[in-house]
Amino acid sequence: MSDTRHCRVLIVGSGPAGYTAAVYAARAMLEPVLVQGIEPGGQLTITTDVENWPGDINVQGPELMQRMEAHARDVGTEIVTDHIATLELGARPFTAISDTGNRYSAEALILATGAKARWLGLESEDRFKGFGVSACATCDGFFYRGQEVAVVGGGNTAVEEALFLTNFAEKVTLVHRRDSLRAEKILQERLFRHPKIEVIWDHVVEEVLGAGTPPGVTGLRIKHARTGAERELPCTGAFIAIGHAPASELVAGQLELHNGGYVWVRPGTTETSLPGVFAAGDITDHVYRQAVTSAGMGCMAALDAERWLAAQSG
Repeated sequence: MSDTRHCRVLIVGSGPAGYTAAVYAARAMLEPVLVQGIEPGGQLTITTDVENWPGDINVQGPELMQRMEAHARDVGTEIVTDHIATLELGARPFTAISDTGNRYSAEALILATGAKARWLGLESEDRFKGFGVSACATCDGFFYRGQEVAVVGGGNTAVEEALFLTNFAEKVTLVHRRDSLRAEKILQERLFRHPKIEVIWDHVVEEVLGAGTPPGVTGLRIKHARTGAERELPCTGAFIAIGHAPASELVAGQLELHNGGYVWVRPGTTETSLPGVFAAGDITDHVYRQAVTSAGMGCMAALDAERWLAAQSG
């Protein structure tokens, strides 16, 4: 028989947004329950060095998330290791059902399920994630000062990442599987004008090359999309920029989505299209996708939920 747990505020998802929402909700005496999901801590758990978190000159991603979780627990959040499989938002209290059959009901709901980078799906790519393979130039570009790096992709994200990386890298090579880019024309013009950037057309990545202990990337094995000819591209960093996928499947058809599946929130708030449901972090953010902005939105979501609950009871 499944358990049923009622709470005033249910937070679905961990990561900077979820844990920060939990801290603020607990301090507001809302006794939040946070369900961590499949990957407790989110994308930062696969990030090694983090050098842009205020107050920490250098911190490991997993360590930072462990500290956030400990903080949320310390102020009174109940943290549950479980994964929500279904959300029923048709009536209050809202209902969440986990894949183990546990049921949670909540007067207010905060969604913090994040977004995941789309990857190439290579075994070698998995092996070097966090050790030369990244999906965030803003997060990791600083580590490649004076080095040669590659960006894989052809849309706005890829071009923006390539341009950003020129602030650090000696050379940036953009690898694209087609003979033209999908990015906006103004971005393409900036890319083609930049002396540090080279574009390799009509090529796909077959393998990430690397060695050492700890492991490090030494290059990419790339293949011509039409002829099949292979070559090696030397680089010490490979940035995969083929898009992000917001984890919004739970609320598809129940909340307003936009920009390819991100949850819409009213500007300046974390209020979704459904009263009592709030969203924070990468599930709403297709622009910044930073830990610090996610944490800020987590704070906003808890404060928005607190005020909304107070208005309902008043």
